[in-house]
Amino acid sequence: MQAAVGTAHVTHGHIHPPPDTFIKKYIFSQDHKVIAVQYFITSGLFFVLAGLLAEMMRAQLASANNTLLSPTTYNEAYSVHGSAMVWLVIIPILTGAFGNLIMPLQIGARDVAFPWLNMFSFWLFPPAGILLFGSFIWGAPEAGWTEYPPISLEQSFGTSMWCMAIFLIGVSSTITGLNFLVTIIKMRAPGMTWTRMPLFVWATAVTAFLSFIATANLSAALLGLLIERTFGVPFYDPAKGGSPVLWQHIFWFYSHPAVYIMILPAFGIVSEILPTFCRRPIFGYKAIAYSSVAIGLLSFAVWAHHMFTSGLAPWVQLPFMILTMIVGIPTGVKIFSWVATLWGGNIRLTTPMYFVLGFLSTFTFGGITGIMLASVPADVHEHATYFVVAHLHYVLFGGSVFGIFAGLYYWWPKMTGRMLDETLGKIHFWLMFVSFNATFLPMHWIGLEGMPRRVSTYDPQYQDTNLFISISAFVLGASMLVFAYNAIKSTISGREAGQNPWGARTLEWMIPSPPPYYNFDDIPVVLSGPYDYGKPLPYREIKADLSYKPIV
Repeated sequence: MQAAVGTAHVTHGHIHPPPDTFIKKYIFSQDHKVIAVQYFITSGLFFVLAGLLAEMMRAQLASANNTLLSPTTYNEAYSVHGSAMVWLVIIPILTGAFGNLIMPLQIGARDVAFPWLNMFSFWLFPPAGILLFGSFIWGAPEAGWTEYPPISLEQSFGTSMWCMAIFLIGVSSTITGLNFLVTIIKMRAPGMTWTRMPLFVWATAVTAFLSFIATANLSAALLGLLIERTFGVPFYDPAKGGSPVLWQHIFWFYSHPAVYIMILPAFGIVSEILPTFCRRPIFGYKAIAYSSVAIGLLSFAVWAHHMFTSGLAPWVQLPFMILTMIVGIPTGVKIFSWVATLWGGNIRLTTPMYFVLGFLSTFTFGGITGIMLASVPADVHEHATYFVVAHLHYVLFGGSVFGIFAGLYYWWPKMTGRMLDETLGKIHFWLMFVSFNATFLPMHWIGLEGMPRRVSTYDPQYQDTNLFISISAFVLGASMLVFAYNAIKSTISGREAGQNPWGARTLEWMIPSPPPYYNFDDIPVVLSGPYDYGKPLPYREIKADLSYKPIV
């Protein structure tokens, strides 16, 4: 044990004093927990706006030749919806919110390595959202969330605002990635070796690496696009000697790792919830941890599979097709390990577990259709159809958003000190799960039948299916109201959660709910891994009452 303790890194104390004014405590706070809540609230507002845009699009598509939205407004709506969901909702919640809320607690730290930078990183985020949604005033971007040149070079000033918005997000993500990496490497509690870290921390570490490395490329590409639009420097315009394919290479060199930035933290959330509610050690701890690293590294080698229809030479397409399929191996290792954890477990079907089981079914389905799209012959035919829309949403909604709600229901008691209503939580899950599948499953076959994506009108033969999809999408949107009501009810009159309502074993559950300003009175000493259910807790220097009465 002493040897293990000796290998641990020196733990830093809190380097900023407690705030003494309202502004310092709630607005310009350096406390990682307050910053996490700021991310949750801000991203939640952007989620509402992006969701309303999606509902407007579905209202337009309920009829084949509907005139509710003009073609231009429809193009603007799907472009801003996609951009907002990626950069203002999923990435900030999974990295900025959950990363800030949970990671420092799980490693036994009193804050992140650079609290001031953490605060600065958050405050780049709201202006980015204002720029993106404000672009509607001058004409929002119309070329989708990918904004391929030369189309994006020909649009109004709103596209320049899109460039500035995503650039700010890029800077924020890069800073956060660097901050989290240093925190995890240098501030783990004594005794917390790499193979004793919670799996959410492993996921956060790999995500931080991806954010730090990949996002810089996106920022460079965006800066080039903005300079070309503003000063005419020909980076991407083929008429002036530029290359639009160059944008695609740089954009996807970031955006494919970004897919994993949007899903790896959800993997970490699932890996925390499963052992807690199966009451058994997670199966294949090292396999899950190392597969996250493998996914992170492979993600840099598969960007061109998004460009099979861009004119790439066949000898270039083949290795990218093979590498893309190989990414499925470490992902399959995780899914196998999670299912094996469920096997024989003493399963408690709480709301977080419902969302985890929903995640497993929908994300796995999305992964399988991803293998289909990795094949060059299939992708060439399906790339511009609704099949891709269905696949994308099964991965990023069925994976990321289900993972987000699993994490929210799981850590809400730790964040607020109060429980969410379990009955309302399960109603929320079933409404969301059924309506999600009713919305996006039919898109697979209308896509295979040839319905193109990114169109505001379509062949009337697809009308009945689209009407069904639109009604399902309205129910999906309404399901979010159940969560909103549950959150308000919990805040006003929710039952007190206590320190450890789920009977979990990671460090955040060893301190009061919500955690005190300094997190830990004494930095704990970690003696073994966190998932050995049935054995004594692996911590020293924990003075809180470790007994618990699970609320189920």
